[in-house]
Amino acid sequence: MKKVFHSSQSRGHANHGWLNAKHSFSFAQWYNPERINFGALRVLNDDIVAPSMGFGKHPHDNMEIITIPLRGSLRHQDSMGFSEVVKAGEVQVMSAGTGIFHSEMNASTQDDINLFQIWIFPNKQAVTPRYEQKSYDLKDTEQRFLELVSPNANQEGVWIHQNAWIHLVSMEENTALTYTIKGEGNGAYFMNIDGTFEIEQERLNERDALGIWNTKEIVVQNKQKGQMLVIEVPMIF
Repeated sequence: MKKVFHSSQSRGHANHGWLNAKHSFSFAQWYNPERINFGALRVLNDDIVAPSMGFGKHPHDNMEIITIPLRGSLRHQDSMGFSEVVKAGEVQVMSAGTGIFHSEMNASTQDDINLFQIWIFPNKQAVTPRYEQKSYDLKDTEQRFLELVSPNANQEGVWIHQNAWIHLVSMEENTALTYTIKGEGNGAYFMNIDGTFEIEQERLNERDALGIWNTKEIVVQNKQKGQMLVIEVPMIF
């Protein structure tokens, strides 16, 4: 087993007034040569966006982009013709493929939005761009790894062009669950949303993260009731 611990305080930080962003991996003006990616996971941004503000029209290509709002709602528009609102309790995926333009704005005029935006390198280049959005019930995350993203269109959650999975779990105090790696050669990146967890002798407080690979099963123990996001990706791609 190999592991790498990333404390919340070690993340990059950019406060633009309308946007307060924390970067788990090098992004925009923040560069750390030791924090470029975790396997195929390239970006994990923890963004707070002010009311009515957001990211204007901009391009992407050859990237799987997943958005998971934790609170609030996000208005999405793109060059494929989609105009959608993504809310807490929903997950959105956009396969940029050959290239798309999109904008993302806080749909509320009064409340901020907090979201995770995740970029995963695809296993196919120059695919036809696509968009997908699904809702989930937080009750289904209780003491269970709820699948939000997978490589399979016929499974629960949305799908992407990569042998990768994203799960969300909510755990009660003093409980334990075992996460089983699904893909050969994959690793898992555990982002603690809130509460306190212990994973493989590492204590994770709010927004601490732990990457683990070269193992098949990982025991997650909860010390204080909370939520955890698990991003499983190929380590070599």
